[in-house]
Amino acid sequence: MENLLKRFLGYVQTDTQSDPGSDTTPSTDKQWVLARRLFRELSEMGMEAVTLDEKGYIMATLPSNTSWEVPVIGFIAHYDTSPDFSGTNVKPRIVEEYDGGNIVLHAEKNIVLSPDQFPELRAYTGQDLVVTDGTTLLGADDKAGIAEILTAMEYLIAHPEIPHGTIRVGFTPDEEIGRGAHHFDVAAFGAQWAYTVDGSQIGELEYENFNAAKATIRAHGRSVHPGYAKDRMINAITVLREILDQLPREEVPERTEGREGFFHIHDLSGHVEEATASLIIRDHSREAFQARKALLEQRVREASQRHNTPVDLDMADQYYNMKEKIMPVFPIVEVAREAMETIGISPNVKPIRGGTDGSQLSFMGLPCPNIFAGGHNFHGKFEFVPVQSMEKAVAVIVKICELTASKPPETWTKQQK
Repeated sequence: MENLLKRFLGYVQTDTQSDPGSDTTPSTDKQWVLARRLFRELSEMGMEAVTLDEKGYIMATLPSNTSWEVPVIGFIAHYDTSPDFSGTNVKPRIVEEYDGGNIVLHAEKNIVLSPDQFPELRAYTGQDLVVTDGTTLLGADDKAGIAEILTAMEYLIAHPEIPHGTIRVGFTPDEEIGRGAHHFDVAAFGAQWAYTVDGSQIGELEYENFNAAKATIRAHGRSVHPGYAKDRMINAITVLREILDQLPREEVPERTEGREGFFHIHDLSGHVEEATASLIIRDHSREAFQARKALLEQRVREASQRHNTPVDLDMADQYYNMKEKIMPVFPIVEVAREAMETIGISPNVKPIRGGTDGSQLSFMGLPCPNIFAGGHNFHGKFEFVPVQSMEKAVAVIVKICELTASKPPETWTKQQK
């Protein structure tokens, strides 16, 4: 496991922040630095069929060591980091045998990682935590997942007595800007199913997520001198405000949890002649998701008629709940649950209040639940990851491979019915 931490510390010090404003893949040139490093490491450690394509997608194979037929499975992680917070000049630090108190990340700036703000820290008392210096994110999302997958493959290579089928590994760019699966070649990957190693705290196992859409509302008005405006002016701001005010006020991110959906207005701008709002729409239920979109369409239509002015609605689906594709092949979730329980981890099965590459890949023909990578507080300066959680993630990956090889063939054939 000493290679696990060494790998991770090296990866996070390479800036791989993605850029939503770019139209290239990867969206930033700096992602290529880590991509090429991962290509070399996979080749040097003995993986086969190692490829790095022109879009920055990395794939590799660990051949089967069994004499019987075993499904080809995969493990996937992304190497970009979020554009929400700086990933430049990351200086990771290891807090050994954490004492349960405050961790001073940056004394001069008084930046403190405190269990009073983040109570989950106390669960890791006595463990070793990798933290930031308070000026950058850490990058455990998802460089921890990459380090864990590589270390698990290294372990299986070093322990040929552990039976496993053919294992495929995939690393992607631009997940943090929603494009991680856009150029993923599912056919070339060649797995029956895969797991994204991109979850948070130890034990997380996720196979359902939001259905998602984005929308832009653009209200058009008519500007007239306010002193002579009666029955002449149409204030686009007023039109837009009425539409937004008629959406359910309690169904917003800050007041919902679990499987509860929401409307999230994240950008507003405008003047009398034109006003624009951008929002996202989320719900776990496909029926409720469709109803939310229909409600927004209705409110826009009513406002346009009421004010006798054009109101444009540009709405597009982004991704869907992978549960639709996972349920017909549910043994792939059960084997991950069994792997965790076998090594003493209590699975924390819960819906993702967001989306992953796995949700898109599932609808592309590669069913893809998500398992934990161990980190907390992603996308910010308080990000941390317990080393022991990363070690457990490696053990889970190895155990999934072993258990998949141990199951009778009908385990996987019956799931297709």
